[in-house]
Amino acid sequence: MERAILGMFLRTLPLLALLAWSGAGAEELVTLPTRPGITQPIHVTRPAGPPVANLLLFPGGDGRIMPYRSPPNLHNGNFLVRSRDLFVRQGFLVAVFDVPSDQTAGMDAFRLSPDHVTDIAAVVAWLHAASPAPVWLVGTSRGTISAALGAAAVSGIHGLVLTSSVTRQASLSPSTVFNIMLARIAMPVLVVNHHDDACQVAVPEDAPRILEALTGATVKEAQL
Repeated sequence: MERAILGMFLRTLPLLALLAWSGAGAEELVTLPTRPGITQPIHVTRPAGPPVANLLLFPGGDGRIMPYRSPPNLHNGNFLVRSRDLFVRQGFLVAVFDVPSDQTAGMDAFRLSPDHVTDIAAVVAWLHAASPAPVWLVGTSRGTISAALGAAAVSGIHGLVLTSSVTRQASLSPSTVFNIMLARIAMPVLVVNHHDDACQVAVPEDAPRILEALTGATVKEAQL
């Protein structure tokens, strides 16, 4: 099952830039209590039939995605958020991770914290209750730090996809995926980069370094 899902990602992700919107399915805002007095919002879109997998998407930047709008009215911003309907049309249940109630100014430093692990674990548990399908974490840019942290520290996760991973320090946000103990990730991992990406902190040539650090991954592959 894990290899089949990984293969599906390999076929689907390169199409994201080519497909047009057809309109998202019904979306709902789910607010989960995670820590004392703290709530974690996720934006959930379900496929028409039983999900082939549950995807937890971590946007990049500081993690803030509001205002959250339906795809026809959301043409800018993080590509994972804009592409969620494409995943739903492939049969995935999609949950987009928003900032928790105590991080409304953004999650830059918070992405490496134990509290972030607690919040991710609560969302993963909710996904397992919502659907028996496997749970995969998908991050882009700075969201790869959160996705990698969850894969390394939270149980019940079946796979990880890292797109445009932050591998080099920025002056205001020095954290990278290499701040995570990548060797602890024991699941299939797909690393995706655009070979012409000019971002100075998400360098495509660093993909082999990520694969090398994933010594515990059961399957690992890079797509450039």
